[in-house]
Order: sequence, then C-alpha cells, then structure tokens
Amino acid sequence: MKGMILMALIPKFMFDDSLIDDFMFPSIKGNINEKMKCDIYEKDGIFYLEMDIPGFDKKDVNIEINDNDYLIITAEKDYSMEDAENKNYIRKERSYGKYQRSFYVGEVEKNSIEASFENGILKITMPKK
Repeated sequence: MKGMILMALIPKFMFDDSLIDDFMFPSIKGNINEKMKCDIYEKDGIFYLEMDIPGFDKKDVNIEINDNDYLIITAEKDYSMEDAENKNYIRKERSYGKYQRSFYVGEVEKNSIEASFENGILKITMPKK
C-alpha cells in the first residue's frame, strides 16, 4: 500500500523506473542513487534536472531519449587491469562500471533539450510543451 501511495505523489514527468527497483528490490540492484543523485524542479515553464555524477568525465556520460519518451542518462567508466598492476591496495572503495537512470519526459519539447556537464554535475533543461 505504501508503494502505491508513493507512486501517486510522483508527477508523470518525473517518474523514474529505478525508484520502483530501489524501493522494492534494494538488495538486488543496489542503490544507484548513491552514484547519480539528482534534483528535478520546474520554473517558468522549464523542467530542470541537476544530477551529481562525481568521478566521471564528460566523455563518460551519455544522454538519449528513446522512442517511449524516456530520457536515459548513462555514466560508464571502465577499470583496466593494467591500472591495478604493481599496486598493493590497502583499501579500495571506489567503484567502476556502468550506472544508468531513466526519466519519463513525454511533456517536454524534445528538440529544445539542452545539457551541460561541469565539475561532475550534469545540468539538463527541458522546456514544457
């Protein structure tokens, strides 16, 4: 019942598939929100998405909109075994791999979406239809 109430409070444009996964299956998927925390807000007819993606370069981040009107943000960083050569780790906490979040954006002007990435922060502006 709690999940149904939670979903009713989320506007359609902000619906994030990972929310259900994180809420219902946290031990299976892990907490992707630790790597890609975001704020979404609306101001003057524009939706703003600001996402922290620390430790990634601009070249590591991909943004696309699929045919089902989902904005998909992917950040991927490979860890090469060559990087580990001759290192005797005392502690290794940083993780590498692929992180992805998606958001339904059916109520925006897709041709007018703009994005910038600086200092590990992705900023996307999406004008409303």
